[in-house]
Amino acid sequence: MIVGTAKITIYAPWVHSLKEKRMIVKSICAKVRNKFNVSIAEVEDQNIHQRVVLGLACIVNEVDVADSMIDHVLNFIERNTAGEIIDIERELR
Repeated sequence: MIVGTAKITIYAPWVHSLKEKRMIVKSICAKVRNKFNVSIAEVEDQNIHQRVVLGLACIVNEVDVADSMIDHVLNFIERNTAGEIIDIERELR
């Protein structure tokens, strides 16, 4: 069993309230959950308006599959958000 995790930091300069941020986070998480078989949630900086930190995890049988799945999710998020991905931390166990 291989657990793949990633922490994605997104900068969204147009967000000026927590309500706006919440809408963005909910939208991204719902789209990712519907398209991929991964767990995703906001994991840090919940009170900072312009910074979204998402954590995702997947459980698979092979390291290559976990790496590929994380790549696909990252590409999907990049295509479906106007924010800039400023940091990505990956871990495969």
